[in-house]
Amino acid sequence: MKLQKGYTLQTKILGLVVIIVFMSVGLLTGIIAYLEVVSTKDRTKQLALQTATAVSLMPSVQKAVQSGEPSSTIQPLTEQIGYQVSATNIIVSDSDNKYIAHVDSEQIGKRGKIESNYKALVFGGYSTSESEGSFGPSIVAKAPVYWNFGEYKQVVGVVTVEYLMKEINESIINKLVKIGLFSFLALIIGISGGILLAKSIRKDTLGLEPYQISALFRERHAMLLAIREGILAIDSEGKITMMNNSARRLLNLSEGDIHRLVENVLPSTGMLRVLETGDPEMDREETLNGKSVIVNRTPIIENDQIVGVISSFRDKTELKSLIETLSEVRKHSEDLRAQTHEFTNKLYVILGLLQLDQTDEAIKFIQEEAALHKTQNKILFEQIEDPKIQAILLAKLGKASEKKINFQIDENSSLNRLPNHISLSQLITIAGNLIDNAFDAVKNQPVKKVTFFITDIGNDVVLEVSDTGAGMPDHFLGHIFDKGISSKGKDRGYGLANVKESVEQLNGLIELSRENNLTTFTIYLPKKERGRDEDESSNSGR
Repeated sequence: MKLQKGYTLQTKILGLVVIIVFMSVGLLTGIIAYLEVVSTKDRTKQLALQTATAVSLMPSVQKAVQSGEPSSTIQPLTEQIGYQVSATNIIVSDSDNKYIAHVDSEQIGKRGKIESNYKALVFGGYSTSESEGSFGPSIVAKAPVYWNFGEYKQVVGVVTVEYLMKEINESIINKLVKIGLFSFLALIIGISGGILLAKSIRKDTLGLEPYQISALFRERHAMLLAIREGILAIDSEGKITMMNNSARRLLNLSEGDIHRLVENVLPSTGMLRVLETGDPEMDREETLNGKSVIVNRTPIIENDQIVGVISSFRDKTELKSLIETLSEVRKHSEDLRAQTHEFTNKLYVILGLLQLDQTDEAIKFIQEEAALHKTQNKILFEQIEDPKIQAILLAKLGKASEKKINFQIDENSSLNRLPNHISLSQLITIAGNLIDNAFDAVKNQPVKKVTFFITDIGNDVVLEVSDTGAGMPDHFLGHIFDKGISSKGKDRGYGLANVKESVEQLNGLIELSRENNLTTFTIYLPKKERGRDEDESSNSGR
């Protein structure tokens, strides 16, 4: 299946961060700009009204307005105040709207439009507005000028303060430019942070894109399902993070054990020891949850830190069975080689006799061999019908011939096909080891004779191997089936132990007897599986 690449993770993250930062900065800049415009206008209106009110309350201004004559002090006063508050124009006019003070001195004494002062003159009202001023669109504030006539006060004039909109807008633009610069700086910082974030995430994902990570996850899942070994992993806190089906089956675990502390699930595990020391442990034979297993443990290291441990488990019984089967197959192959070698030697003997014109001797030799094989073959192929036993005995006959051992199959042997629960590997372990031990026992004896007997009459398959060897020393008899116990020397003593183990797996019995200079091993193997037989009996009784 072709993977859809699309945009890279870094591009997606960077694009998303840039969009978010751009929108956030843009929105924030817009809001700040709007608030700045509104705030500037409100402050200007408030300042204009406060200035107009303050000027209207000055006695010198009130006196000049009441007299209707310009004062030499009013014009400089309004100019100074206008300069201090950055007003475009401060106008003082009387009730006829004649200018007493004006930024343009030529306008003093002239009359303006009385309609603009109507509210202040008639109602004594204070007002601010955005309207046409002396020099164009302006923010205009008006305050009435009162004169105290003793018993009452009367509006005798108006003070007008103007702020030109053009100048206000220029001030706003200057502030917005500063805001824009800060916004641009914030945008650059945000984009830079997005780039660093994208690179950091890409580093954390080992440079892999999301589609590659998902593909690896699927492959990992399939691989874990396919592996027959149990796989278990823990994190730096000792919690189980992963296990495959083989681990669940082998160690009797469940899906609910994930995220639990491994010491609570597998108290005798050494994973915490590896987590602490960082030293891998290979091919350890241990018992976990009652199962004998071969364990490998390896630390997971990231940036020189131990972040977890992964462990694999192999069923020791299954592994041992495979090793034993391989060993027996090799031995079986050696037996067949010996048989081939012995047959070749006999062919050379016949060839030599014929070359020496000893025809009668050659015929006699062939007849003797034919008679011997006829008797054995009659028993082997007519009385013993199981091909697995036939193959084992054929190989041992060849080996015995090469070693000059008289290996005989008892003429009373009889066997139908063995039941399916008795496997070839178990037969090789039981029959093969007993016959080989018998061969070893007689190889230095004057009479080298080994007898094999097998029958399935009754409820059991009975197998006997007898030899004329010297037998086992008395001090070995109590431990003859223990591993490593042998009278043959070092690194021996596993054959009979394996025989006993295979017999017990089949719920059978093994006996040893010594009588008339014959050592005899007798094996009893039930023809029916004990568990299956009990189930069938139970079902029939229901």
